[in-house]
Amino acid sequence: MIGAVEIQVWPFNAHDVSQSDEADFAEKAILGRRQPSEAVGEGAGTLKLSGRLFPQKFGGLDEAEVMDAQRQAQRAVPVMRGDGVPLGWYVITQFDRKSSRLDAQGVGRVIEIEVSLRKTDGGGLVGAGAVAAMLSQLLG
Repeated sequence: MIGAVEIQVWPFNAHDVSQSDEADFAEKAILGRRQPSEAVGEGAGTLKLSGRLFPQKFGGLDEAEVMDAQRQAQRAVPVMRGDGVPLGWYVITQFDRKSSRLDAQGVGRVIEIEVSLRKTDGGGLVGAGAVAAMLSQLLG
């Protein structure tokens, strides 16, 4: 689940997910030796989902519009894996769509999608407060 959009087999699905997490370090200049790195916390990880929509058979255009509206709002949204594990707060940085096999109205019969997200603190919420806020937003 990404914010208000549930990722499922249909109408809005993902067939490929890649996740990258980072750690941030501050390097200190020391004369005559390598610069030591001091751990300063969790870095900005990324998440990328790829999938296909089949709007004429299964729908999915409404979910695509909601996803794009969340990107335009530029607010952190909670992300939850399909088994219910919360992945944290992310901002949607990019939402790509590529339509093929267009119908008479110009709507693709197959629409390839790719959603790029970057991990964030979710408005400064951390710990149990973040989990409670995430569940509150997801469950209404």
